[in-house]
This record gives sequence, structure tokens and C-alpha cells, in this order.
Amino acid sequence: MRPLVGVLPLWDDEKESIWMLPGYLDGIAEAGAMPVIFPLTEDKEDISRLVDMCDGILMTGGHDVTPLIYGETPLEGKVSCCGKRDIMEKLVLEKAMKEDKPILGICRGIQFINAVLGGTLYQDLPSQHPSLVEHHQTPPYDMPVHKVLVRKGTPLFDCLGLEVLSVNSYHHQAVKDLAPGLELMAVSEDGLVEAVYRPGSRFLWAVQWHPEFSFKTDEYSRRIFRAFVEAQMEE
Repeated sequence: MRPLVGVLPLWDDEKESIWMLPGYLDGIAEAGAMPVIFPLTEDKEDISRLVDMCDGILMTGGHDVTPLIYGETPLEGKVSCCGKRDIMEKLVLEKAMKEDKPILGICRGIQFINAVLGGTLYQDLPSQHPSLVEHHQTPPYDMPVHKVLVRKGTPLFDCLGLEVLSVNSYHHQAVKDLAPGLELMAVSEDGLVEAVYRPGSRFLWAVQWHPEFSFKTDEYSRRIFRAFVEAQMEE
């Protein structure tokens, strides 16, 4: 049987509705697993049951992570959060880590994992980390816009087999101080954290770019999804 992957829902403020980019689901399916979208809930028992039934967890992009998680006051007019999602995802992450289930974070996912584990974020990249590197591209979103340097000796290097990777990029926040227990796997040309992993976990990877947009045309994006799914098949 194919592994079952719980996919964290996106939230539309205007429509007051959960939604989903098909690339997250299709990327997981192409890699050999069956994705299922979680409801947006703060109910601890429901969340525990949802995580228990899944073999892995995909933490998606979307809203800014509330700075309250890492002890900062939100910058006025610069941060757009979803409080219910922050609460739910913290419970999901803690439960999945306790059960040592494979976890893959994308965009907001890397930021959220870092914040919950004790790191900090740039709340607003344009004002706090100005750069000529394009971190908030316009469509098409599957086109690479900058390079990341992949560190040798990391799981990502073992997976991709290269030191320089061209990636797409669409984010407003980013990792500032790396959380204890996380290790760097890739950095951007202007020094931003682009990929991390947790050595103490069965599989906990997170990337700042968007393989869900590029997997159809990019083999390296497919490899990331496949590594995540293969980890769920290991005893």
C-alpha cells in the first residue's frame, strides 16, 4: 500500500475557506504516496488522530508565521498571519516529531519548523534583509530565479548530487537564527537559509523554495518528494 501523507491546508482569508495548490498533492502522488488534506482545526484529539493515521506530514506554504512563537512583536503592517493555522501546525509538528514520522516543510514549512524549534525569522525580508537576489518572483512560478549552494555531507547533497542548484523563490519571511537541533543543508547567494534537516529525526527536511511548482519539469524537485516518500517506506 502507498504511504498516506497528511497535507497541511492553506487558508483563504477573503473566502474564509481552506484551499490547496494541486502541486503539493500531485508531487506527493508522483513520488508514490497518497496525499490527504487535513481540515483546519485546533482540536487536540482530532489532530492526534489525523497524525496517527498518516505515514508522513507535508507542511505547506502560505501565511506568515506569527512572531509571537519566537518571542517578537509583529512589525506593524508587515506581517499577515493565520492564528488558527499556527496553533494547529504546532500541535501537528509536535505530535509528528514525537512519533518520529517523516516531515517535509516547504516555504512557510521551513520557517514554521525553525520557529517552533527555537529559531527566529526575518519578519519582512525587504526591510530586514534587502538584497538584489529575487526571493519573491512573478509568474511563472516553476522558473528558477536564483541559485542555492548545497552543502556537501548533507542528506540533500546525497539526494541531489550537486553543489549548486537553481531554484524558484516566492517568500516574504525567512530563517534568521537557526533553531537548535537543525542543521544547514543549503544557503542562497545572499546568505539566507534555504534548506535544513534535523539529524535526530528519521526524516525532517525543509526547503525555502517551491518543488510543488517545479516538480513536473525539474528532476531535482522530484527527488526531494521521492526522498520524503521513501523515508515513509523504511522500517
